[in-house]
Amino acid sequence: MFQIISKAVMAQGSVVQNEIMAPLVAANAKPGQFLILRVDETGERIPLTISDSDPKAGTVTIVYQVVGRTTSQLAALEPGGGIRDVVGPLGQPTDIRNVGTVVCVGGGSAAAVLRPIIRGFKAAGNKVVSIVGARSQDLVILEEQIKSASDELHICTSDGSYGRSGFVTDVLREILEKDEGEIKEVVAIGPIPMMKACCDVTAEFKVKTLVSLNALMVDGTGMCGCCRVMVGGQVRFACVDGPEFDGHLVDFDALSARLSAYRAHELESKEHHDACQCEDQGAKA
Repeated sequence: MFQIISKAVMAQGSVVQNEIMAPLVAANAKPGQFLILRVDETGERIPLTISDSDPKAGTVTIVYQVVGRTTSQLAALEPGGGIRDVVGPLGQPTDIRNVGTVVCVGGGSAAAVLRPIIRGFKAAGNKVVSIVGARSQDLVILEEQIKSASDELHICTSDGSYGRSGFVTDVLREILEKDEGEIKEVVAIGPIPMMKACCDVTAEFKVKTLVSLNALMVDGTGMCGCCRVMVGGQVRFACVDGPEFDGHLVDFDALSARLSAYRAHELESKEHHDACQCEDQGAKA
């Protein structure tokens, strides 16, 4: 069992951060990599990006949005509790080099995925401009942590309740127009429509753009083929070839279709889990 050291609930309870004791994973984790966990012996395997790691303490941090049965089970665990399996680090780490100025764009809970990447680019000597987007102010997460690691931080909210009113692509375009030629690389991580929109903008300016693909996964080793994505007209596996790819080559429409294939089953499983939880609570009462 892998013990949960700490738990923090964010974004109206829809996003949870766990610090987990996993010394071997922590000792080898690099920005951009992920782990696969299983809550209990009958649970499904789910991939979650490593948001932070502390090799000395032997811990890794994950941040996830509660959307289905497994994330609901995970969110219900408290410090001192345990997770049955944690495997990692998996995937290729972010290609971090000193390139000059890098813009890092995160949408929603993906801000947690960007955190180690931002720190990595900054440590490599780059100027890092970060853009974080959310639907409203109460859904903005890790603002101070990202701000402290960035040279500039721009926050956007769809409803205008905090920061800039509008979308991350609005700010991204303004930065590219203002500093045309200065921006050497863009990293965009978040919902598929957001990443695709960012890539459409950066393509106009011919700026290299990396995206992190949250494909369906089972084993995380390239054996099952579940995480296949189309990149540059070729089949790639997000778990071993990625999860980061050149965003200008990704077939986002195909990725979106694959991710939605089991949405009805996921909803059914979540509803069954919630019903069982209510029955258990009623019995205890």
